Amino acid sequence: MPVAELLRLGSPHPIVRWGDPVLHTPARAVTDFGTELQELLADMFATNDAAHGAGLAAPQLGVDLAVFIYDCTDETGTRRTGVLCNPALTLPEGRSRRLVSYGEGCLSLPGAYADVDRPDVATCTGQDQYGDPIVVAAGGTLGRCLQHETDHIDGIVFGDRLATRARKRLHRMFDEGAHHYPADWPQSPSDR
Repeated sequence: MPVAELLRLGSPHPIVRWGDPVLHTPARAVTDFGTELQELLADMFATNDAAHGAGLAAPQLGVDLAVFIYDCTDETGTRRTGVLCNPALTLPEGRSRRLVSYGEGCLSLPGAYADVDRPDVATCTGQDQYGDPIVVAAGGTLGRCLQHETDHIDGIVFGDRLATRARKRLHRMFDEGAHHYPADWPQSPSDR
């Protein structure tokens, strides 16, 4: 189904928190592009919207499928919205690789942020919601989102990329603000 339709059909679901095994295990490949996947995608867009996110991976809804959605701006400020199934990430190497440090958060650890160094651009190949080949290349928030969400598909949370001290600080930040986010957030809104 077209992205415009996926954007209007779903319902928000609770987002799984760090520590749940589904977030720390590589996801299964998407092989069926039928009705169940389309319903999941619609719910992912609705959940991402309710949480005011840039993107969301299926494992964050407790589903171990290699798919994520994105809805954010690229390096030109253009809003881009889409689906990536079975993503494979390519990052610049050598002289073309430029790292950018940016405060990154995760909807599965709401209210906590830490600076993370990532390449300024990324390219993802995979399949769209119909199973057709797709390539998405971007910088800006979308470039970071492609990297962050592909990490989720690989069973990695961004805290895994931090030094021990920074990771502990991140968890303290979450612990101090966790009471603002009910267990079924964003199905139930935060009080922030």
